Amino acid sequence: MAAAGGPARAQENTANPDVVDRTELRVCADPGNLPYSNDKGEGFENRIAEIVAEELGLPVRYTWFPQTIGFVRRTLGEKRCDLIIGVAATNELMQNTNPYYNSTYVMVHRKDAALTGSLGDPALAGLKIGAQPRTPAASLLARHGLLGHMKSYPLIVDTRLEKPARAMVADVENGTIDVALAWGPLAGYWIREVAPDLVMVPIESEAGTRLSFLMSMGIRYNEPDWKHRLNRILRKRKDDIDAILAAYNVPLLDRRGQLIKAQDTAEAGPKAKPVKGAPVPTAKTANTIAEPEGYRMDDYRAPVPAGLAGARTVDVEGLIALRKSGDPVLIDVFPAARKPQGRSPDQIWREPKRATIKGAHWLANMGFGALSDHEESAFRAELERLSDNGKRTLVFFCEPQCWMSWNAAKRALTYGFDKVAWYPGGVARWSEADQLLEEMRPWRPAE
Repeated sequence: MAAAGGPARAQENTANPDVVDRTELRVCADPGNLPYSNDKGEGFENRIAEIVAEELGLPVRYTWFPQTIGFVRRTLGEKRCDLIIGVAATNELMQNTNPYYNSTYVMVHRKDAALTGSLGDPALAGLKIGAQPRTPAASLLARHGLLGHMKSYPLIVDTRLEKPARAMVADVENGTIDVALAWGPLAGYWIREVAPDLVMVPIESEAGTRLSFLMSMGIRYNEPDWKHRLNRILRKRKDDIDAILAAYNVPLLDRRGQLIKAQDTAEAGPKAKPVKGAPVPTAKTANTIAEPEGYRMDDYRAPVPAGLAGARTVDVEGLIALRKSGDPVLIDVFPAARKPQGRSPDQIWREPKRATIKGAHWLANMGFGALSDHEESAFRAELERLSDNGKRTLVFFCEPQCWMSWNAAKRALTYGFDKVAWYPGGVARWSEADQLLEEMRPWRPAE
């Protein structure tokens, strides 16, 4: 991202000759700016960088620099790296690739607020509203005469020291403010990590103020070959990139500006007044979601049922007790980019890494709604091996509100395993409970 609060206007020019390194993928990134990036490789831009590197057959090397004033000039402009993974497509500091996602500013509030998503909603006149100055959301507050209700959070910060979006989400949760207006990717991630009970809706657009932005990758000017090569990768790996963004709870818009994650919430209890777009579901709707007859086939990061028929459902405490009383097999099915087909044998393939529950097995992608016959056979054989032919309990998980873990547990039941448990809290809730994690690479079906 070009700035901590969202897309910012460009003020510099970085025209440079083509000096792209051909031996490694040199990426400019912030070492502590989740959900985008950090020096542990935990951000979605880190994972997208891995996809680009896989396609190029090169290792990734980072140049770390806080994403504040001077970031582009001190990194890409000084030729210390060749790529910035996430920038607004309108950014003039650098040349842009084709956009690879579209997101928007959102309104974050507690469920009982029942707001519409419009800054013209009369209910806002009595509420405390958090926002960052010089953002589109703040401009709309001024237009509606609400600046007197605004609690200001800094826009340009050293991300190693301050995380304004996280602070806004936490302040909504603890009641310091009633509503937060924030850039969607930041809000979605911190809701997932800090306060999953909160509601997030796109702010209704108004003439003269742009709220949604296409996001691209940034490179130096006058490097057309590099740009075309990146565009081919973005086009080829679109599905993998979309899956990564969804896993980080990024609100994505389609070409018409509608929320891609919007879904029928008829069974999710009382609904607020309809708004343009649709609310991103929250954890409080989870226990009203019905179990489908088959597998969930899309929109895998969404509210999940309270349980799975035929399986035991456990929370953090239940999983800890299960580990103390027996010897369960923990199966993480969080998705990971697949090795591209037709890859030349001399191209380097670097498997992604993930921090998961200590002692677990990462059987990536086995929670998709549809698996190939080969994947089904390999998955079943691996479960038989790990469970000692069904003698040990299989516990499936990924992240909160992740249908992939539900799918995988149901798949195990259809295979005939009768000792099956589902842990919907996933790695995030385990980490919050100060339980141990370890980094690992995914298991893959043998080719």
